[in-house]
Amino acid sequence: MALFNFGKKKEEEKKKIQNNFIVAAGLLALFILYTVAIMFVDVQPIGPQGSSVGFAEVNQYFHTLFGVNMLLYSITDWLSIAALFIMFGFAMVGLVQLIKRKSLFRVDSSILVLGGFYVLVFLAYLFFEFFVVNYRPVLIEGVLEASYPSSTTMLMMCIMPTAIMQFHHLISSKRLRNIVNAFCGIYASFMVIGRVLSGVHWFTDIVGGILLSATLVMLYYSTNQLVNSKASRSSQRSR
Repeated sequence: MALFNFGKKKEEEKKKIQNNFIVAAGLLALFILYTVAIMFVDVQPIGPQGSSVGFAEVNQYFHTLFGVNMLLYSITDWLSIAALFIMFGFAMVGLVQLIKRKSLFRVDSSILVLGGFYVLVFLAYLFFEFFVVNYRPVLIEGVLEASYPSSTTMLMMCIMPTAIMQFHHLISSKRLRNIVNAFCGIYASFMVIGRVLSGVHWFTDIVGGILLSATLVMLYYSTNQLVNSKASRSSQRSR
């Protein structure tokens, strides 16, 4: 009976992980369709220097509604550095483990997966710097820059959720963990809302950043669950 229950639990866990990957694939498909729609639906030259923008009426409406706030842009730009320090902090955790344990394979799997996730986020950022979908609604120091998806939004919505997942394992004190996680949530929310209100991105660029982030974070979560499941099964076999 115990063996049957173990087998059933194992199958349920496997199905849950598969469903997680399906959700990640669904989010990716949604992001791709959304991106294609921005490239072809209601494209008008409403941007600076006659640059064309998809979903022009929607974007023009929100841009007129919120206007441009360069002070808020500067604040969110500088505050985004904190997210880079968080990334650096986790990189240091991995490096310390590597030095102490003298093998890459002995570094915590969640840290290795997180490192791969950071590389994926960086590659996504580079891709859209070269494959420009939308340009900003304002010039930054006289330069027309790529705006889709909002890189700051993507940074916040990728780094903060995965940091919260990591803190669940790294911070043993529940009270401290809740405080840190609450701070991460407030920080990410302020940054995304601040980016919307600053007016330096089209509204659809913010939405695109959130969609891509959701895709990448779900992929990270699914991969982490898969790795942990395999490690757990391997540990049980060795007993």
